[in-house]
This record gives sequence, C-alpha cells and structure tokens, in this order.
Amino acid sequence: MQSLAEEAIVPTAFDYIVIGGGSSGCVVASRLSEDPEISVALLEAGGAGDDWIVRTPAALFLMVGSNIHNWSFHTVPQRGLDDRTGYQPRGKVLGGSSAINAMCYIRGNRLDYDGWAALGNVGWSYADVLPYFKRAEDNNQFRNEYHGQGGPLSVSKLQSENSVMDIFLQAACEAGYPICEDFNGREQEGLGRYQVTQKDGERCSAARSYIHPIMKSRQNLQVEIHALATRVVFEGKRAVGVEFLQGNQTTVWRARREVILSAGVFQTPQILKLSGVGPSDELGRQGISVVHDLPGVGENLHDHPDFVFGYSSDHPHLYGVSLPEASWLLSAAKEYSHNHRGPLSSNFAEGGGFLKTRPELAAPDIQLHFGPVLIDDHGRKFHWGTGFSCHCAYLDPKSRGSVRLRSKNPQDPPEIDLDFLGESEDLEGMVAGFKLTRRLMDAPALKAIRKQDLFTANVQTDDDIRHILRERVDTVYHPVGSCKMGVNDPFAVVDPNLRVYGLEALRIVDASIMPKVVRGNTNAPAIMIGEKGADLIRAERT
Repeated sequence: MQSLAEEAIVPTAFDYIVIGGGSSGCVVASRLSEDPEISVALLEAGGAGDDWIVRTPAALFLMVGSNIHNWSFHTVPQRGLDDRTGYQPRGKVLGGSSAINAMCYIRGNRLDYDGWAALGNVGWSYADVLPYFKRAEDNNQFRNEYHGQGGPLSVSKLQSENSVMDIFLQAACEAGYPICEDFNGREQEGLGRYQVTQKDGERCSAARSYIHPIMKSRQNLQVEIHALATRVVFEGKRAVGVEFLQGNQTTVWRARREVILSAGVFQTPQILKLSGVGPSDELGRQGISVVHDLPGVGENLHDHPDFVFGYSSDHPHLYGVSLPEASWLLSAAKEYSHNHRGPLSSNFAEGGGFLKTRPELAAPDIQLHFGPVLIDDHGRKFHWGTGFSCHCAYLDPKSRGSVRLRSKNPQDPPEIDLDFLGESEDLEGMVAGFKLTRRLMDAPALKAIRKQDLFTANVQTDDDIRHILRERVDTVYHPVGSCKMGVNDPFAVVDPNLRVYGLEALRIVDASIMPKVVRGNTNAPAIMIGEKGADLIRAERT
C-alpha cells in the first residue's frame, strides 16, 4: 500500500471514505477528520502533489499540456467545432486540478448562486455560500465583508510584478472598459489584476491548504495515493464500501457511515456507472448490472467555450521561447529561489476580468484571461520568440453534453462530449465576445507593443469570426454539471444536501453537482462545495 500515514497496519473500515483527493475531496476529508472520534479515508489516484513542479507557479506549463500530474483527457469530436477533438486536462494528483491550474481565485457572480437556489436548491443562494468562501479563505489583500482571514486557503496578489499588466490596464481604459479591483466583491464587471491561490509566491493547492499540514499528525485520517477507485460497493441500495486498485492489487474498504464521491466532473459519473448507478440502457450496453436507474448521471455536462488571441512582441517583460530567454530563465530561477518573486511566480493569466456583450444583461457573459506569454493549443504548440495572449470565454453556454462509459474497464478514460458551440446562441455569444476582446487588443497601449497578430489578422467579417471560432475554440478548464443538484428534476442526481437520489449513504461533493456553471473560474467554488458539503454531512451525523 502506498500510504501517506505512518501506521504499519492500515484499517479496512472507516466511518467515511472520500473518493478523490481533488479540490473538494481534500476539503471534505480535512473537515470531517477534525473530529477525532470519526475515521476518514481519502483515496487519490495520483501522487502526493508536494514536489517542486506543483509548488512553483510557472511550472504549470510543464503540467497542463503533458501527462505530468494530469489525466490529459480528450473529448469526442465536437459537432460545433468542425468535428475537432478537444483537450481536457484534469489534475491527477493530491489537490486535483488545484495543483495544475492557473490559480485564479474567482468565485463567480452572486446571481449564479441565487439562480441555483431559484431552482429549488435551498441553502445554495449567494448569502448561503458566502460564509463558506470566507471560511476557506486567508486573503492577504482584502479585508472586508466579502473576504475571510485565517482559513486554510491562502489568497494573494501575484508577486511576478510584471509591468505589462500596467499596459493591459491602460488599454482597458482606452477601450472604455471599467476597472475592477476585486472580482469577488460587490461588483464583478470590469478588468483588472487577478488574485491567486498562492502563499509566499508558491502555489497553494487544496492539498497544501487542507491535507499536507495534517496528514501525518491526524491519526484518524488515512490518505492513500496511487489508489484508483473502481466502484462503490452496495448492499441493496446502501453504499457500504469502495473497491480500489493500487498497483496490481484490488482492495475493498468498508464505510460505516457514508461514501463520498469527489472524483470530479468526469470520473464521478464514470465511477457511479461502473458501480451500477446511472441510465439503465447505457449500463446494459456495457454489461453492468443495474443497482439504481438514475438517468441524469453523466448528463448536463458543460463548460465555458474559450478562444485565445495571440501576438508576438519584443517587449522585454514578456515570456517565450528564444535564445535570450535561456539566460533570462536562469536569472528568474535565481530570483525565485531567493525570494519566491519574479517571473517564476507568474500564473501566465495575470489579469483579465468580466464584460457584458449587451448593457442590459444582469451579469457579465464574457471573461478574459490576459497573460504575458504566447499560448497556443494549451501550451502544446510553441512559437519562437516572446508574446502575449488573451483568452475570451463565454460564460453563459446553453450547450449541454455528457460523460459516458467508453468501456467497463475503470482504467479506460470516459467518453467526454462537451458539445461546444452546439447551440447557435453560444456561437453568437462568442462572436460578440470576440469583438469586445479585439477592441481591447486594438487599443493603442497594447497595439504599440505587438509585432504580429498570429491567429486573427485576416478575420474581418462576422462569418470570418464564426469560422475562426469553430477552428480554434476549446476549453478554459471549467467543466461542471455531470451529476447536477436539483429538486423535482428527472435529471437531477443529488438533492440540495448532496445525497444521491434513490440510494443511501452516498453523496457527491465536487463540481459535478453544479446545476449551471458559475460566471468565472471553478476552483474556488469547488472548494466552497467541499466546505458546505462537510457541514451538511456533519449536520446529519447521529
């Protein structure tokens, strides 16, 4: 057994077993194990997530486009993207995607959560979830009614101190866009610098925040790495344990109270289906015996479609691939090792913000991520020289896809269909967002530092925009919704207490429960879901 505990003998029964050591799973396991009378096991398919690659923010480029700490999933051909296959990186490591992401600390808009509550999900309004965001947070920049201090998750401003961000903000003013100091405060609309989940210039993943500090000292918490959950074990309709594969050994641990699925938006529905929970027709096709026919498992999958503008530039504070960059990298490494500041503390998405494509909208429908580096195909395609990029993501997608089984082998990746731009409304929303972003990119301050427009130089008409969108749109890493929360909804998988419908002692606590994606990045909401989920579980404990 590859255990992170000190005990020589590992128990085989626990009060709670948490499947998945990602953003939500780390929170749940940590909070539940605060009670020394409660035993908790946390199963993670990846490694410990405590190496320098995870800790160094700029090293995200080593992970996002590769198999390092990354499941590196792919979608099926996307009908709205000229049948292109998309890419879906997901963290395969303790801390999950919080260990490989760009660390942007964004909660979403208050209307997102009020919208969840309006669907019947009592307890999930903005007023209900704000205390959980604050409980998680240790914000070293903002001290007001919207932020918390003293929580496990360190939130700070970037320490890269890149002057190109001043140029970005100047361009925003030239384009007539408002400036926003705090995207998690009273108003979300506007452009500015992003806060990040970092502590003293190092990445602060969910594992570093919630698990690493306590996993050796808390005797009632068992953390198992390289442990791939293969199915939930049922007795009748009650979840009583988890089967997992570790190396070549298959093991079953029993759960006395509950099994908690926190395997993420793709693997939570996959594990449910492998366990016999899901649409009976799909399970039948795979030869899986049905424990419970639950048609919504794997449905309602959606994500923010994203387009990236890219420009070459000779500005001295931009990053890239060139001979001068080799000496620059050595200097940056020395600076980072000395004080954890400078370019290696960059998340490559240093600023951005939220804009409305129409003034009458109640909330922004476009999000930008601006970075001092040229990004192409998730960093998997390199361009010689330096440059900058700006992502444009559509925040209100109508397209809905699915997660289905590729086979009944738990080691096979699931079949992922985001249905990007499958609905015409999403395509037109992206067209409007493209125009807003290009207006910013063409503002004098940014235009003055760019040499070449690499992707959109010949895009002139709306039809040109539609064509380039279908040619280049992909994920901005915010998939949600595949086991949605709902009431009186035939495709809801969990109730507002996150209990799986029709079953006992089984909950889902991760981003798959979101009925609708938030307007923004999804890591902070996933941590909030973990905090609230732990409270819901503790409230029902007898």
